[in-house]
Amino acid sequence: MDLSNLKPAEGSTKTSKRIGRGQGSGRGGTSTRGHKGAKSRSGYSKKVGFEGGQMPLQRRVPKFGFKNVNRKEYKAINVEVLQALAEKNNITTIDQEVLMAAGMVSKNDNVKILGHGTITAKLEVKAHAFSKSAIAAIEAVEGTVVKL
Repeated sequence: MDLSNLKPAEGSTKTSKRIGRGQGSGRGGTSTRGHKGAKSRSGYSKKVGFEGGQMPLQRRVPKFGFKNVNRKEYKAINVEVLQALAEKNNITTIDQEVLMAAGMVSKNDNVKILGHGTITAKLEVKAHAFSKSAIAAIEAVEGTVVKL
């Protein structure tokens, strides 16, 4: 075997449909485009979303509000969850790694600590954001708050 006798696998290639090559070819005349109408003309291209003159879906659907491109998403975690985590694992510092190990957040999540529940352990909490009630609850038991 060499380069001179290579050929494609059986059935892997098809001959192209030769249109507009006379009546005898079976594809002459209208060249598979049918009679009249915009689609039969040269240079025709359908606009995206065009529905034949009917009001397109994109314009029929009501629109309101806006999407803030600078929005920051936070994973919300309450202080009662931190309390349970500290008791279970016997730790005093809670940060992204501890929460990841517990399966509560993933690597790229921003964490916000919220103030729901009670906390009794003196903890050092590191997170991206804190609510006022969470800061008050953590500092009430002499814990520390560190913003990342």
